Amino acid sequence: MTRPRRHLPYLLAPDDPSAAFPDVREALAEPDGLLAIGGDLSIARLVNAYRHGIFPWFSAGDPILWWSPDPRTVLRPRGLRVSRSLRKVLRRRRLGVTMDRDFPGVIKACAGPRVDGGGTWLVPEMISAYRALHVRGIAHSVEVWQDGALAGGLYGVAIGGIFFGESMFTRVDNASKVALVHLCSFLDDHGFALIDCQVLTSHLLSMGAEQIPRERFVALVEQFRDAPTPRGSWDDGDPTYPHPPATTDTEARDA
Repeated sequence: MTRPRRHLPYLLAPDDPSAAFPDVREALAEPDGLLAIGGDLSIARLVNAYRHGIFPWFSAGDPILWWSPDPRTVLRPRGLRVSRSLRKVLRRRRLGVTMDRDFPGVIKACAGPRVDGGGTWLVPEMISAYRALHVRGIAHSVEVWQDGALAGGLYGVAIGGIFFGESMFTRVDNASKVALVHLCSFLDDHGFALIDCQVLTSHLLSMGAEQIPRERFVALVEQFRDAPTPRGSWDDGDPTYPHPPATTDTEARDA
């Protein structure tokens, strides 16, 4: 039996984080993946959303919007592709990397003006919500440093064996790519299965990201969302310098 499609997104009751989200198959086709409106950004609501393959994304002046697009862009930590030029950057060891050392600085930088002049979806309510997740050891940041200054980074949410990437920024060439190299190495070492990249970009595509059907993505989330996750701070001491990963057959052909 074919499930009827909604013509309007589902309305979530405010201040009731225990309320269930609708089935992601109810998401609109246009705009792609819009599932629900309203609710709140409490820790319980956000964790519930990610555990079902749903994330918030809205601009200043909009209500809270919840999304589950189809297809979904993902990156497998072991599937990361590193170009010859990025390998050279890594070997120079000029960009040091830490984790959870400056989450506020990373999310503030991610909320800053874009190079293309576009606005940011990281409104103050979102920043507060993800900082609360960070305090609980659920949201994590990767910082890239050059000469003691924050040069780039990224942050996201860890649920089970899935890392839900949210945003990245760069102030120095290749800094966000170095952050992703370090993150993939860490996630692989700790048994993570997948990075959710949400929306496809040429930047992510060049580094091995792929699109999979939403149904497959949600099945993977359900499979891995209860896997053990390193909780608390991921700060691993002094800044490290990521090593280039082993060259894959595909990278060798592209070099």
